[in-house]
Amino acid sequence: MTQAAFDQMAFDIDSDALIAFTQELVRIRSVNDPEAGTAEGQAAALVEAKMRSFGWEPQISEVAPGRPNVIAIIDGGQSGPTLMFEGHTDVVTEGEITEWSFDPYGAEIRDGKLLGRGSADMKSGVAGMIFAARAMQTAGPFPGRIIVGALADEEGMMLGAKAFAATPLAKEVDGAIICEPEDGEVCNVSKGAIRLRIQITGKMAHGAMPQHGRNPIPVAAAIVGDLLRLEKSLNQTHGTHPLLGDNYITPTVIAANTFAQINVIPRRCEFAVDIRTTTDIDHETLINRIHALIDKAATAQECAASMEIVDDRPPVDTPRESSVVAALFAAHRAVVGADPQYGGVPGTTDGTILTRDAKIPTVVYGPGDKWIAHQANEWVAVKDIVSFAHVYAEAAHRFLTSKEN
Repeated sequence: MTQAAFDQMAFDIDSDALIAFTQELVRIRSVNDPEAGTAEGQAAALVEAKMRSFGWEPQISEVAPGRPNVIAIIDGGQSGPTLMFEGHTDVVTEGEITEWSFDPYGAEIRDGKLLGRGSADMKSGVAGMIFAARAMQTAGPFPGRIIVGALADEEGMMLGAKAFAATPLAKEVDGAIICEPEDGEVCNVSKGAIRLRIQITGKMAHGAMPQHGRNPIPVAAAIVGDLLRLEKSLNQTHGTHPLLGDNYITPTVIAANTFAQINVIPRRCEFAVDIRTTTDIDHETLINRIHALIDKAATAQECAASMEIVDDRPPVDTPRESSVVAALFAAHRAVVGADPQYGGVPGTTDGTILTRDAKIPTVVYGPGDKWIAHQANEWVAVKDIVSFAHVYAEAAHRFLTSKEN
């Protein structure tokens, strides 16, 4: 987009202030890291301060010690619907520092890119939505309300989204734009996720006398094999989703003995499974199938098995005709000058929880490469931070003034 095009945008957004605020956010290591004493608190405080500088009165609520949600409500002064902009203030760890070619918390701007952990996922989105809501406010009275929510713990168990979804305010939201990095795609569909913890219990014995024990480890191995075959069956039955790809059933953690006990058959073995589903998969049916194959494998080896559902996040499929999706699509076209592509979120977002628990229609859209999240050398294009903020403002205008609302 040319500078002339930026200058002709309808909403007054201070580009320099927006970029500077994004840099301030990126400089904060808002990793939930109890050993280092860091979490979202400092980033949330910065968000709160910015909101108060606009004359807003944000609500602060801790979902865990030192991990606050920051919620602001901007009333347009006229009756109408309620739109929410949502983002999260936590980031994942930087990982191995030697893999970075720059300071992950330096927020340096180089060759048109803002560099650093959280620059794409998703502090640029958080900054953009705040400035977009401010632009709507300064543009004059508008119908309805805008809720700006900077929530905690998206990278974990999504405690912030779950806490907000349980509030009366969430029930008043008519649509939500989740400002995650999707590289300009309007993502009205998102994969679901099931997290399982499976435990196999046998009988402890000496490694030299396996006939006296019941080893849970081969049972776990058999279950893993069954799960991989189930994954293949799901994809053969349902095919590849055009926006979300394949279904995945992935073992991620396994634990039994320590290496100090190589000569001991353990009594217990447990492992975790991360399942990612397309919109074609019914979670209850899938969970029942997994439960059955676990019981069958354990019984065959005279062991016991249990399965804990750590989290169950169903897929999201918001119709393209939904007011919030249609408003965002039209806003992108108006600001960028071309139709956006529809896309799918390969993981889950806070929007998954808002849809599941509060029945809010959600769509995911934000600055940043959709595949850059959680990698070393994370970055976001500076021009995209500004452009997407304008799209957010335009989307809010279109959604709140739509006759369908």
